[in-house]
Amino acid sequence: MTAFGRAEQMGEWGQVCWELRSVNHRFLEMSIHLPEEFRYLDTIVRERVQQKVKRGKIDCSFHFQANPENYALTLNTELLQQLLQAIRTVYHFTHQQPHFNAIEILQWPGILQSPTVNVENVQKNVLSCFDQTLEQLILEKQREGRQLANLLEQRRALIAQVTVVIRQELPTVLNLQQERLRCYLAEIRGQLDRERLEQEIVLLANKMDVAEEMDRLDTHLAEIEIILNREELVIVGRRLDFLIQELQREANTLGAKANHITITRQVVELKVLIEQMREQTQNIE
Repeated sequence: MTAFGRAEQMGEWGQVCWELRSVNHRFLEMSIHLPEEFRYLDTIVRERVQQKVKRGKIDCSFHFQANPENYALTLNTELLQQLLQAIRTVYHFTHQQPHFNAIEILQWPGILQSPTVNVENVQKNVLSCFDQTLEQLILEKQREGRQLANLLEQRRALIAQVTVVIRQELPTVLNLQQERLRCYLAEIRGQLDRERLEQEIVLLANKMDVAEEMDRLDTHLAEIEIILNREELVIVGRRLDFLIQELQREANTLGAKANHITITRQVVELKVLIEQMREQTQNIE
């Protein structure tokens, strides 16, 4: 599910900022961007995300700004003296007057040393800030989850209505099929022996019987309703995936068995609604 979380913390040591972005994905995929000195936190961050999130493509970024009052820039005077002596030597051999450009010297690698942060001292604050960011992300995912649950419930209710229509139409359809069966048996009665005739009757009767499919549709719809009406949406995405796959299977079997234009139209509507549910379920944890 799509969501965003951001949190900042400030202290004597400086300022930290975490950002988490999540977009739809069938599985959990993480991309974590950390400064070099905090790279060791990668495993810790991944574990904390995995404890809370089961699906989604997560992008995590972290920014740290040290307090300049505590971490002042310093010059590497020893390296600076060596560099200046090397410059004088070059000018001596080229018979030129020494000329020093302070900006260029400061840009020499290692001359100007950045503040060194004791990451162990700020780790507690950094991870506390991350937990706040992750909590924001989870809250947004839960809000979207409730919206998706409402959409799924609407589709589930429409599917239930379609199944009611199918049940109402079934007696008429079965009567028509039975009439076709009687005509068919009359045609082949003289061509088949008794045992083969009984086999044909059983096969055709089984093909016309859709009661089991209708019962299973009702059972799956009832289970989906129970899941969607839970006060707290726990990790239900994969369970819903399974149930919707079962709905698809029963709808396909129903369409193949019914073999009548009236039922076929309703089955097409069933499949459209089920597919809409399947697309939305891909985004639910």
